[in-house]
Amino acid sequence: MTPLSRIVAVVVLTAIVAAAGGWAGIQYGLRQAHAHQGLDELIHSELNLSAEQDRRIEALEAEFATRREMLEREMRASNRDLADAIQAEHEYGPRAQSAIERFHMAERSLQEETVKHVLAMRTVMTPEQMSRFDQAIAKELTAD
Repeated sequence: MTPLSRIVAVVVLTAIVAAAGGWAGIQYGLRQAHAHQGLDELIHSELNLSAEQDRRIEALEAEFATRREMLEREMRASNRDLADAIQAEHEYGPRAQSAIERFHMAERSLQEETVKHVLAMRTVMTPEQMSRFDQAIAKELTAD
């Protein structure tokens, strides 16, 4: 293999790995957005919340949105670091491992914060609303 063909092969491999990482991040984001839209529709259109319930849930959603955006920025930043590491090291080295660990920490935090947010919204609801909400949560978590 000539030096030029090695360089081309490394560049192509780097592009493929970076694209796969980007694709995985996009798929995760789309799943999160779809789940959020379904629950948002249920909460604000189908549960017949009182004005007080709606106000309290809106406040919870505003708090969560700030935290979620911060964690999503962290995940995007770690993906950029992973792409940089792959381009620089051309192997699964310490920088790539660190970027992946950083991504997983942010992803785990986002999942934990999402569950806490969902449970906090639930406390605002009546028993009947809670039942419908619980069913929707179970459906979202078990959907393929």
